Amino acid sequence: MSLSHSVPTLKDQSLLKDACYVNGQWVKAQSGKTFEVKGMFMSDPASGKIIGAVPECDKEDVEKAIEYASEALKSFKKTTGRERSRLLRKWFDLMTENAEDLAKIITWENGKPTADAKGEVSYAAAFFEWFSEEAPRVAGDTIPASIPGNRIFTIKEPVGVCGLITPWNFPAAMVTRKIGPALAAGCTVVAKTPGDTPYTSLAIAELADRAGIPKGVVNILTGHKNTPIIGQTLCTSPTVKKVSFTGSTGIGKLLMKQSADTLKKLSFELGGNAPFIVFDDADLDAAVAGAVASKFRSSGQTCVCANRLYVQKGIYDAFAEKLAEKVRAFKVGGGYGEGITHGPLIHDRAVNKVDAHVRDAEKQGAKIIVGGQKMPELGSNFYQPTVMTGMTAKMAIAKEETFGPVAGLFPFETEKEVIELANDTEVGLAGYFFSKDVQRVYRIAEALEVGMIGVNTGLISDPAAPFGGIKESGFGREGSKYGIDEYCKVKMVTLGGNGQPLQGS
Repeated sequence: MSLSHSVPTLKDQSLLKDACYVNGQWVKAQSGKTFEVKGMFMSDPASGKIIGAVPECDKEDVEKAIEYASEALKSFKKTTGRERSRLLRKWFDLMTENAEDLAKIITWENGKPTADAKGEVSYAAAFFEWFSEEAPRVAGDTIPASIPGNRIFTIKEPVGVCGLITPWNFPAAMVTRKIGPALAAGCTVVAKTPGDTPYTSLAIAELADRAGIPKGVVNILTGHKNTPIIGQTLCTSPTVKKVSFTGSTGIGKLLMKQSADTLKKLSFELGGNAPFIVFDDADLDAAVAGAVASKFRSSGQTCVCANRLYVQKGIYDAFAEKLAEKVRAFKVGGGYGEGITHGPLIHDRAVNKVDAHVRDAEKQGAKIIVGGQKMPELGSNFYQPTVMTGMTAKMAIAKEETFGPVAGLFPFETEKEVIELANDTEVGLAGYFFSKDVQRVYRIAEALEVGMIGVNTGLISDPAAPFGGIKESGFGREGSKYGIDEYCKVKMVTLGGNGQPLQGS
């Protein structure tokens, strides 16, 4: 059976854009002085068919966008927090009003089921709402001076033009989570959309235009083969003062090197290898539900997905049985299908990596109790949701981020043992554990080497929560009250000559 998706029918077809949004205009790519337009083709993850073409931007396009952003910064940085708040609130309202269409676009180009896509739109819009409320509250401090007669205060100012590079797995939320705080702080942005999923970002840009975002403040570029050139141009430009990137650790290291000569402010959210720990005293049903949410959301294609599931031996078999029962009930298919719970992976390379991890584990003694195979009857990008037991630390899945719907269950006996296993990785983005023991909660939370922890929950993403990792998972935080600080610089002012007697004394 083959699936076929045509261009989605939207309530507002004008949200489908095939051009870049630069300086308030929809433009094609330019190539040198001839303005030669190039094309970049994507295919629907479910059907594997071509769905459209958008510009393949080059260095010159990026430099032009940076130029416009720099010009817009001159006036935008002088706006009040309340003015920026109103703009972001209007943008939030428009995303909410167009949520159904945005969800259709996400499913069309990303493949995730409609229910997941709707959830992402709500989550994405919430960042505009959150930072619309933070914008008026960007404030410095008054600091007591150690020298008599001096008065010290600080001012928080926008860092300047920001380069933003976003991934394909959350094509709406990753864009808004970066643009929201940037605009709230008074910055202007040049954003590179993901090559696999550009249409969602372009639709959000259309809503920016309708919201009255001043021209040049938000610039959205597309590109695929030229992604390395676009990234390098953003990182090496002396005009760009900040780069925010979500993606792999390897690319993050490259961008950091490229940014060194201009000493940019950076925030990177990079790869993960999240441990998910279930202790004997856990609520078993809650732990299984948490594993389903954390491991299989978006078919395992999130940076905070549980990658290694450690289950204490006392409940190992019971947990495996219950989890397998839940996974057997999943319905895999094209994202628009009725009752579909899990969609395709983004491309066949992702499928091949997942299958390689499964075959490696099987070869080394793991037992597949659910799934474990490709699904060619649905298309080249589908893989069965999989549960495996008998996992060991020597298997590839213990060392590498799978980024797919595979739950490998590792047995353990003691807290000390599982913490050593969980921390035995170069990355540290997220971690999860389930326990009813309050003292254990504190012990484990303090011992895990990750930037975010879910205790008795498999879902940790929230605009109010600081999102980010440690170790080689990056630095900086997105969302929360801390997120806006990533787009601010602190200026200190010392005012001398004070402390004199009142005149007339």
